[in-house]
Amino acid sequence: MMELWFVIIAFLWTGYFVLEGFDFGVGMLAPFVARGPAEQRQALNTIGPVWDGNEVWLISAVGAMFAAFPAWYAGMFSAFYLPVALVLVGLIVRGVGLEWRGKVDNTFWCDAGIVAGSALPAFLWGAVFADMLFDSAAAALTGGVFSLAVCVLHGAVFLALRTDGPVRRRARTAALTVAAVAVPVSVLAMARLEMTAPALAAAVALAGAVALIWRAREGWAFTATAGGIVLASVAVFLQLAPMPLPGLTLAAAASGPYTLTMMTWIGLITLPFILLYQGWTYWVFRKRVLVPAT
Repeated sequence: MMELWFVIIAFLWTGYFVLEGFDFGVGMLAPFVARGPAEQRQALNTIGPVWDGNEVWLISAVGAMFAAFPAWYAGMFSAFYLPVALVLVGLIVRGVGLEWRGKVDNTFWCDAGIVAGSALPAFLWGAVFADMLFDSAAAALTGGVFSLAVCVLHGAVFLALRTDGPVRRRARTAALTVAAVAVPVSVLAMARLEMTAPALAAAVALAGAVALIWRAREGWAFTATAGGIVLASVAVFLQLAPMPLPGLTLAAAASGPYTLTMMTWIGLITLPFILLYQGWTYWVFRKRVLVPAT
């Protein structure tokens, strides 16, 4: 049962990285691919209906860790208290910026908050998981740069997929530009992982996304960046599986059998609703976003 819940937690974290990954990327890129308020709204409108729903994956992942593996939860969030606190600050600042920019005349501080509030979690989550794996400042820095660069690439591809006109063209250019950093860093970061097959496949997927965006195949390029993030996450959690924290085995971190059994029944009821809600939301808002009328 504990193995099942480790897989569920890995799935929830992976869903968060994929979905919030392009949210963070769009938040960081919007001021740079847009020219004027209308195009800025066009870029941010691509994530407007989904960004808060995507955060449900983080809440679910952390809640599942707390209930299924309390020792892992306590150790991780105690050891990384400061970076996790900064992640929360970033998410709050980003949320305030997104909600308030349509209600104020001068949007500068809102836009700055969106950029900073997107960049902080994008960097820090990579740094946290890399440090958890290797207990090294150099590894944490590499992991942070990797996750930041991949989020920007993922967001640029998403913008190219969901917009039209000048923003779409600039987003494609941004994707090709940031790929010069994202792909080499992904190779460097994935080379450190022991699970070589998914790690290598992740780097290949990200490189393939660059070729696809060059050919204006945004849908397939987005599939490739999402696949790269999934494969990287799989490699990370496979390496964490025997010992999620130094000196802490999975069995020692797990709750009792009764708790895990009750959680399984609760998960069977709630998880399908999360998936159906997310799927319906993306289906409803699947069309390209045009420049709003002024």
